[in-house]
Amino acid sequence: MRHKCYILFKSVDVLYKLWIQRNLAIDMIDQSLNVPIDSEIEDYIMQKIREDYLADSTVTIHLIGANSAERLGWDEQRFIKRELQASLYNGVGNTRNGILGVVLPEIYQLVFKGKQTCGQCGGSPDVVKVNDNTVVREFSSNYYMSSNKCCYSEGDRYCVLTSWIEFCTEPNKFIDQAFSKRTDLIANKVVVFPNRGSSLANSSFF
Repeated sequence: MRHKCYILFKSVDVLYKLWIQRNLAIDMIDQSLNVPIDSEIEDYIMQKIREDYLADSTVTIHLIGANSAERLGWDEQRFIKRELQASLYNGVGNTRNGILGVVLPEIYQLVFKGKQTCGQCGGSPDVVKVNDNTVVREFSSNYYMSSNKCCYSEGDRYCVLTSWIEFCTEPNKFIDQAFSKRTDLIANKVVVFPNRGSSLANSSFF
């Protein structure tokens, strides 16, 4: 089954979006939020973004590049944060999207740290840095969702993450994975509006 996707990206990464459009067989909704919604009511903002930009999509593909980090601040990230919030929002007539994060090549080394020995369990899992230095909190808060764990399994995450190369090789595999999260138990723990005062700067195990 093919799922209709909405691509979320920073303007500096538009060439990656265009490459997906021209080279991968993906059903897409080609719109982006470039003007703020004129309201202070969160539910209204989420509903308008879903109706005017995300309508009919079931998976949001978030291109994660060098300009995608929380540390860059609200003014810089307000559009991708709002689009992710609306993608995660489960409103009347608009069920939440699956979220697929695609790490772009320029930040592979910042995100994918390779295998490291866990001091708690002694295992050697892959370390993946999904934190304020790499992504916005709307993504990180829904990637490492369980507390007090040294290692995380796929069932501990709502967001799906892969590299650009892996995505381009098997795009529908990862899109299907993100789509299926919408009905998993972990969907009940989704955080739409993460706490802006907390810090998510530590490494976590894949």
